[in-house]
This record gives sequence, structure tokens and C-alpha cells, in this order.
Amino acid sequence: MTDRDLPVTEEELHAYVDGELPTDRLASVEAWLATHPEDMTRVAGWRLLADAIRARYGAVASEPIPARLSLRQIERAGRSWRTVAAAAAIAAFVAGGLAGWVARGVTAAPRSDATFTADALDAYKLYVVEVRHPVEVPGSEEAHLVQWLSKRVGYQLRIPNLEPVGLKLVGGRLLPGPRGAAAFFMYEGKSGERITLYSTRAQAPDSSLRYDADGSVGALYWAERDIAYVVSGEANRDRLHKVAETVYAQLERPAAVH
Repeated sequence: MTDRDLPVTEEELHAYVDGELPTDRLASVEAWLATHPEDMTRVAGWRLLADAIRARYGAVASEPIPARLSLRQIERAGRSWRTVAAAAAIAAFVAGGLAGWVARGVTAAPRSDATFTADALDAYKLYVVEVRHPVEVPGSEEAHLVQWLSKRVGYQLRIPNLEPVGLKLVGGRLLPGPRGAAAFFMYEGKSGERITLYSTRAQAPDSSLRYDADGSVGALYWAERDIAYVVSGEANRDRLHKVAETVYAQLERPAAVH
């Protein structure tokens, strides 16, 4: 059996995303992804997450270590190395967790809500700036788009008509979600405004309408019968609320797709 015939492991997929895969396995992994769409979706999700982490925390990684945390300073304080190491690990874990929540702008939202909302906001920021390839399937192929995405997410989708609020469908794409595949639709106004609708499985069966913001970007999200919906756009709460109301009024209540 040659290297090309060996099955691709999850460790190799991670190495492929991180650019650390040995060159003699590169062709094999790429051939595997071409015939395994589920792994391709996972890889795309990992890359999306890695890009988001680099965008938010890349500058922090290059900052010098504060003088108060240097080994010499710690030794002067008379602490044992094991005690210091344990304290540093705990502090890094807690600080990292808090930094992540603060960076996402999530304060009191349940974790399940925060997860899919953060994913929706990351997707919005990634694709809203795309000029040539903001979506996989254009709005002109709406019937195909609905059928394809409904099958992949596992419940019947309906693409709301947002022309009453000045928005036309650009198209949609498939994304990885916190509990499986997610559907992502993009709309555009005459002024160039772009708003997206993200839908995936939710952990909680229902939740009330909530607002979240991350800098200049905002989102309104809710869950109904274990399906989550997120409307994202510029951080204009009144505008997003009007769009969300229009979306909600047209949504078909989810049913399983066989």
C-alpha cells in the first residue's frame, strides 16, 4: 500500500488546515477532500474559526511578556516553580475564556445562543465584503438553493422575501454550525447594504428574540422548535428588528427532511 492509499486521519486534516502537513501527504489529503464533502465542510469550518482567531487575537500573540511574569521576577518573589506554573496555567485559562467572551460582545446570553450567534456574526463579517463570490449558489437559482440546503441541514427551509424592507436575495451557501450544518442567506439593498440570515439546529427548543453586537456589527437571534435563526447586519437595532420581524412572519415551522 502506498502513502496515497492510506486513509486520511483527523490529525492530518488539522495539519492540512494549519499548513503543517508533510508534502508527501498533501496530494492524498486533497484527493480525499475532493471525494468526502463532509470532511471538506469540517475543514472549511476550521479555517473560518482560525481566520477569526487570528483576526481578533493575532496582535496579542506578538506582544512581549510583561516584566512581572518573567521567571527572574517570579524567583525573586520566593515562589516555587510548581506553584507558579499551576497558578499561571489557571490564570491563562480564566483570562483566555473571559477575553473570548468579551471580544464576542456576549454578556448574558445562554451559551447555546452565544455559540450560533458568534458563528453567524463571523460568517457575516467574512462574506459580506466579498464582491465576486459572496455566495455559493446565486439567488437566481432559489429553488435549487432551498432544496440543496434543506437536505444538508435536515429540515425544510424557506427563503424569506425581504423586498418589503428593501432587500433582494443575493444567494446562499452551506456552513458548518455548532450542532451540524448551517444555512446562510445573503440579501442586499440598493444602497449596498448587506444583511444575512443564518439558520442551524439549536440546543434549546425555544428562545425569545435577543440582540447582540460585536463592534459595528449586530445580530438579532431566536430559536423555535430547536431551530436557530440569526439576522446579522450593521449594528442598527431598529433596522435589524424590522428585518427579523419580516423573516419571522414568513418562516415555515420546521419539519424533518427525508
